[in-house]
Amino acid sequence: MTGKIAVSLPDELVTAARQAVSDGRAASVSALVARALREHLERPTLSDVVAEMVSDVGEPDADDRAWAAAALATAPAVRAASGA
Repeated sequence: MTGKIAVSLPDELVTAARQAVSDGRAASVSALVARALREHLERPTLSDVVAEMVSDVGEPDADDRAWAAAALATAPAVRAASGA
């Protein structure tokens, strides 16, 4: 069973979707959108990933938190140096 909805998309996404169909990478724009939405909904959330990590290795301790704080503090400098 399928349902029909109207969705507004930026022009560049409409163009890219139509090009994907034209190139044979998707059967139709609807099929492409359905596949993208399905993939998005199946992707684990950050909360899911963190919960799994905690389940596997336990809660972070003070050393883990200190390491993370130091890593996050240097992240903007690393990004700036790499041009990201």
